[in-house]
Amino acid sequence: MDPEERYMWSALDLARQGLGKTSPNPMVGAVLVKDGEVLGTGFHAKAGGPHAEIVALQEAGEKARGATLYTNLEPCSHHGRTPPCVEAIIQAGVKKVVVAMVDPNPIVSGAGIRRLREAGIKVRVGVLEEKARRLNEVFLKYITTKTPFLIVKMAMTLDGKIAVKSGQSRWITGPKSRKFVHKLRSMSDGIVVGINTLLQDDPLLNVRLNGEKSANPARIIVDSKGRLPLESRVVKTAAEIKTILATTELAPSSKLASLESAGVEVLVLPLKNGRVDLRAMMSVLGKKEISILMAEGGGTLNYSFLTENLIDKIYFFLAPKLVGGKGAPTPLEGEGAKDLSDAWIVEDIEMKQLDQDLLIIGYPVRGEENVHGYCGRTGRSIGQAVQ
Repeated sequence: MDPEERYMWSALDLARQGLGKTSPNPMVGAVLVKDGEVLGTGFHAKAGGPHAEIVALQEAGEKARGATLYTNLEPCSHHGRTPPCVEAIIQAGVKKVVVAMVDPNPIVSGAGIRRLREAGIKVRVGVLEEKARRLNEVFLKYITTKTPFLIVKMAMTLDGKIAVKSGQSRWITGPKSRKFVHKLRSMSDGIVVGINTLLQDDPLLNVRLNGEKSANPARIIVDSKGRLPLESRVVKTAAEIKTILATTELAPSSKLASLESAGVEVLVLPLKNGRVDLRAMMSVLGKKEISILMAEGGGTLNYSFLTENLIDKIYFFLAPKLVGGKGAPTPLEGEGAKDLSDAWIVEDIEMKQLDQDLLIIGYPVRGEENVHGYCGRTGRSIGQAVQ
């Protein structure tokens, strides 16, 4: 293996240690090397904290002079929550910087690389670029579109049912799959469900990881007519966990006032086909720095997201059960494709065995409408990183 690829793999592995903790920032790792010796390593642990390059430079100290820095993302050149990394790299006397990919953030986008070169530092770009792009697929989507990266999670039987005819769905999958889902929740900034799911199940939509401490994501309820019950568990806990109602002018103002008094944040959004305009909702959530959103709703909401080309990634759990029934709900309801040539193709399929359940991960694309131009199509994904 190329030595520079080997050190970049180390930087990528370090970056993954920030998984679920850096939003809305990217995951970044850094390795300082001189004469084959690793002098310092670092990773970005949380938004607002020191960047990976700074941590590595601090560990190396004076030994950084004349060293080569490996990092999976272009060092920042602007003042954000922390000072620019490029200036610290220059002052430390680093001789060469190897970067996996250019930062897609418009306020960086090559400026850091240019500044390093102007200072006489050699820069190589593109080492394991596709791996780096896949690792930060959430950041790439969010920073270039200002809307969340949307993942859809669904648990179903082998015959494609997400519940029996009565709506009862606990539990389709086993304990290991459910733990995986809670890890996905812990890495998300928000969980979105439709009002029918909430009325049927009254879910709490929090993170439960058997003693492991993790922040709860915001809970977003899509409810065009304001039917969210004041006695529901999400409303009763709205003072503890951020809860957002995405609704429309169809909701009674008195009901919305009561929900706000209970601690629910109300977003009155435009109507589209008699329902909440999902694109408008995604735009507003992006402004609230929700960079990764997890949908755990039913088939109606999932299909609406799909037809709007808003789904970036799917996590479908298959349990070895059969329930049958014409009236039993499926992961995608709605009108459906009229012809197989109109179907969405799921690309880059990954599969994991979780005890008796099978997890299928992929990216839905409809025909030529590939909305994933911002991310690489190879490399390790969030699904593989969750263990």
